[in-house]
Amino acid sequence: MSAPGIREPAEAVQRAQAGDAEAWGEIYRQFAPAIFRFCRRALPTREDAEDATTEIFMKVRGKIGLYDPSRSFSAWLYKVSANHCWDMLRRRKGRQDKETEDVAELPLAHPEPGQLERLIEQSTSEQVRGALERLQPRARMALVLRYYSEMSYEEIAETLKVRRAFVGVVLLRARHELRQALERPGELAAGGTR
Repeated sequence: MSAPGIREPAEAVQRAQAGDAEAWGEIYRQFAPAIFRFCRRALPTREDAEDATTEIFMKVRGKIGLYDPSRSFSAWLYKVSANHCWDMLRRRKGRQDKETEDVAELPLAHPEPGQLERLIEQSTSEQVRGALERLQPRARMALVLRYYSEMSYEEIAETLKVRRAFVGVVLLRARHELRQALERPGELAAGGTR
């Protein structure tokens, strides 16, 4: 996986690993806007996204020596970002939500194909962001990981620390909640609390 439209900075990464601060600046300028957008989708506020972006790049700079150049740098960066955002959400909650316990109560019938996509297309980015903000943290993070970062079910399971078999249920529930939030913008999504 690599970020759409972003070329891999192999030469800059090599220079950054050798301690070249200018190379690090190139990497930051190339990736910071995309990582901020990722964090903005994953986290509840703009301030959280700004803080997370700064913290992610500090973390990546400190761990650049651990990066394996045989892998995609952007994929590695998004994985670090996803883990960081998920950790922020979990720390904020203090304890894990019970959101997975009521899965049996959720009607898991698949929506009409394309119904959610049509709703998203008809909505402004502000409306979509607002709907995402009303979702439970795990649901929001699952959608962002799958549809914005294009992570596989295995990567999502690893990031969210759930069984691989459960990822589909989490995504199905998240899509259901997002559809409800877009259809009824004034109400909280099912089970969503802030």
